[in-house]
Amino acid sequence: MIRDIVDKNEKVNAGTYEMKKLKEVIPQCFNEDNTFDMEKFQSLLKGKINIRNEGYGLHFLGKSYARMLASLDTETVITPNEEHNAKSENKDSENIYITGDNLDALKHLLKSYIRKIKCIYIDPPYNTGTDGFVYKDSFDFKAEELAERLSIDEDEAQRVLDLTKRGSASHSAWLTFMYPRLLLARDLLTDDGVIFISIDDNEQANLRLLCDEIFGEENFVADFIWNNKYTVSNDTDVSYQHEHITCFAKNRSNFNLNLLDRTEKQNKMYRNKDNDPKGAWKPTPLHARSGNENNLYEITFPNGVVWKAPTGRYPRYSKERLLELYNSGELYFNENGGIDKKTYLSEVRNGVTCGTFWSYEVVGHSHGNNEELANLMGKGIFNDPKGVPLLSRVVRLSTGKNDIILDFFSGSATTAHAVMDLNAKDNGNRKFIMVQLAEEIAENKPAYKAGYRTIDEIGRERIVRAAKKIREENPDTAADLGFKHYVLNDVSDNVFDTLEEFKPDENLISDNHILNMFGAKTVLTTWLVYDGYGFSPEVEIVKFGEYTAYHCQKHLYFIYDNFDDEAIQALIEKYDGDGMFNPENLIVFGYSFTWTQMQMIKDNLHRLKVTDRNIAVNIDIRY
Repeated sequence: MIRDIVDKNEKVNAGTYEMKKLKEVIPQCFNEDNTFDMEKFQSLLKGKINIRNEGYGLHFLGKSYARMLASLDTETVITPNEEHNAKSENKDSENIYITGDNLDALKHLLKSYIRKIKCIYIDPPYNTGTDGFVYKDSFDFKAEELAERLSIDEDEAQRVLDLTKRGSASHSAWLTFMYPRLLLARDLLTDDGVIFISIDDNEQANLRLLCDEIFGEENFVADFIWNNKYTVSNDTDVSYQHEHITCFAKNRSNFNLNLLDRTEKQNKMYRNKDNDPKGAWKPTPLHARSGNENNLYEITFPNGVVWKAPTGRYPRYSKERLLELYNSGELYFNENGGIDKKTYLSEVRNGVTCGTFWSYEVVGHSHGNNEELANLMGKGIFNDPKGVPLLSRVVRLSTGKNDIILDFFSGSATTAHAVMDLNAKDNGNRKFIMVQLAEEIAENKPAYKAGYRTIDEIGRERIVRAAKKIREENPDTAADLGFKHYVLNDVSDNVFDTLEEFKPDENLISDNHILNMFGAKTVLTTWLVYDGYGFSPEVEIVKFGEYTAYHCQKHLYFIYDNFDDEAIQALIEKYDGDGMFNPENLIVFGYSFTWTQMQMIKDNLHRLKVTDRNIAVNIDIRY
């Protein structure tokens, strides 16, 4: 498990991620020893292919390091909050809350949710100089090792290490922080998925270049402007009243924003002044700003009214079309002599196209967002959260009723609140995944005085209170208003030393303290996610004599150390006698088994291949 990952990570370099992608697309260009065959690749490029030798791109100190971080697998384990997850409102929930570093969380999620997330919304640090952002990681590389991995000289490697260790807030530090997270996030999106990123002017230009590189310039959707303040600040020469929400699609050709619901104000534009049987309509002028001088004309309608376009304007319709509209009753003759075409509410689209300017009157403002959260949680618990109206718009624009929404900078968990609220209103079954670092709260903060010690505690409590409020406002809702909670835990140096010292060919450690260090549920949960089953699969407990195993679809998990002859006999009988029992993969926690036991399992399962059932079971021993 962890030891295997650590061994694999030692071989990772700055190009590992890209080489993996290449192998998925053009496996024929790789030799048996996994080396890339450039000649084969060049032969594939023969033909009319435009190759540009010059161009521009985004370069910053730490870029190669950031690429390498994206390739390193996570060395954390997933521990379920069993007490919380067992509660009636949570036990069947498909909503997920993860406490931990979002880079680790993204790497876990990729094992089960690759190409499954329809919408990602994030509100990352803005790097304003006052928002507390500093980049500092816990990786322990030496300059010589890093130089070799990144193919750079040791002086540059040392500069990179200085950047990652001293707590920098430079543009390069921010880009180094964001690059691997966005790179992995892209892989989580469905082919018609989309990401929304809140940002202000401090890093917006850099973010755009970063997203151009990761998502592709052609997949840019829009830079939405959120008018987040309704007052002007007079203490500076410029009063900033907006933030950006930068939006990129996984594949622009596959993605279209949903229409927005018409507002009450927009609906009031449609009236029925003449009791038209087709219903409410709004007036549309017969003339337009642009046109052709040759198309100017004057027309006399059958009722004797004469019309021509006003000076400087042009007819919107031909004479023939106007007569058709007259005969079908789709023209309205005003008392003042004007004429309008009726545009019927019943014939327009079931919504309106989203503009790039989002007014505070529609999606809320920062002051209102603070009040919204204060009413739910208490004053000052979390400063400057995004609001439910804003996140509801993001979710409405980008998802269907059964999609998954991810927020891996979840903060006060507004995204979760918005998803639950929208589900209750439109009978949706959207699922959310929230990720938040257990960032400590200063003792002088109101949140600390209210009993909260880390930011994730605020987010989880906000979801609980929001769910209660939504349930009270929608008593008949069948929406999923619970969530399961998981914590990402690092492996301590002492534990890792023990893992390193373990020898598979020696006898089992008698008290199995390695399993106790993790916990069986942590091992099982980490493996289920690793094997692609996510956080909410149906897991069957299977007994083989006195031995307890876990069965999930194609996988059978052996974790405990009390495996014996009776268990192996029961296992073979289960395979032989139960036609519905056919897991193809046996996953074994290597620290719980001696070499002799493993050999016994292999020998007996191998015999199943020559029985009538002809079952080939793959045995995967994990350390």
